[in-house]
This record gives sequence, C-alpha cells and structure tokens, in this order.
Amino acid sequence: MKEKTKSAVKKPRVSKAARNEDERQQKLQAILDAALEVFSAKGFAATRLEDVAKKAGVAKGTVYLYVSSKHELFEAMIRNSFVPTFDMLEVATAVDGLTLEQLITILIEWFQVEVLKTKRREMLWLILREAKQFPELAHAHHQLIVSRALGILRKRSEAALASGEISHDEVVRFPHLAIAPAIVAIIWTELFNDIEPLDVAGMMQAYRDLLLRSLKGNTP
Repeated sequence: MKEKTKSAVKKPRVSKAARNEDERQQKLQAILDAALEVFSAKGFAATRLEDVAKKAGVAKGTVYLYVSSKHELFEAMIRNSFVPTFDMLEVATAVDGLTLEQLITILIEWFQVEVLKTKRREMLWLILREAKQFPELAHAHHQLIVSRALGILRKRSEAALASGEISHDEVVRFPHLAIAPAIVAIIWTELFNDIEPLDVAGMMQAYRDLLLRSLKGNTP
C-alpha cells in the first residue's frame, strides 16, 4: 500500500515566545485604546485603572503587567501614539539643505494628517483640559514631543537667519510661533466647530504665508 504523499507546503513554525509577544502587544494596544476613551469621557481624576481594564476587556491585574500607575498609563498612551510618528518626522526633516519654509510646510502637513485626522487630536485636547490640574501630564507630552519640535524649529531657524533666508530673528527666539496655529486648530475644533466650522487647512496655510512674509521682511 502506497504512503500518502505529504504536502510540499509546510506551515510556518511560530515559536511560543513569538505568539506570546504578539498577544502581549495586542493586549497593550487594547489597554491604550481603552485608556484614551475612558480618560476622554471621565477625565484623568475620575478614571480608575479598573475602568480601563473593563473597557479593554482584560482583568485589572493585566493592566499592572504593563504599567504601575494611572500616570504611567497616561505617559505610555502618549509615547505609543506620538513618538513613532514624530520619530519619522524628525528623520524626514533632518535632510541637508531643507529650508525653513519647507520645514514649516512639512510640520503643517504632518499635523493635519497625523494629528487632526487621528485620535491624537483627542489626546492633545485631553492634555489641554487636564494640564492645569495635573501638570505632570503636560510635562510628559512636552518632554516627549513639544521640546523636540521646538528644538527642530530653533535649529533650522538659526540656519535660515545665518543663510539670509529670513531677515528677522523672531522665530529663532520664539519657535513657538510656528506651532501656534496647531493649538488654535485643536481648541477651535473641539469647542466651536459645530457652531462655526473652521477651514483648518486654509487657516494654517494663511498663517504659514503670513509668518514667512514677516520673517523675510516682505510686504503683502
């Protein structure tokens, strides 16, 4: 009697460790997604880790496998959501010869695509709402993202001033000027957009042109 021919295509072997790590990452992402929903709905003070666990569909003890406190969960939420995309932005803007005008344009496009059109917008609004009562939340976001953005802007602005691309040093002294419309966009979108919709893309483009004309010493 002939033996049955075995299939020439073998199923790939996945180690138990690899499966466990994949499951671990899936649970972590579920916890972080649930955290944003619960924090946004209840606020930081009223949120309990058991609320997040319930929303994520895991045991409370599972949350403690990843974070030791509510503050650490909030920071993990920021880090997981913002750092990877900002790392890519930082690489994209580190090329030689990039002008300040190009940098500001890239930052505006990144903000519109990676923040305003994603759950990161809700996260920023949450930080703005909670920062006064819980300054450590703002500190975490500043350390992970804001300080890095200001550093990129300041360095490129100094180079632009030295090369003659711009004639004035306001954005060197206050790189915050370049990111100001992002704050306006977040606040307006969350508070007033149902009353008076804002063309955020148009507003940010107008601000970019206005800022660059001023820095270059050009009149409209």
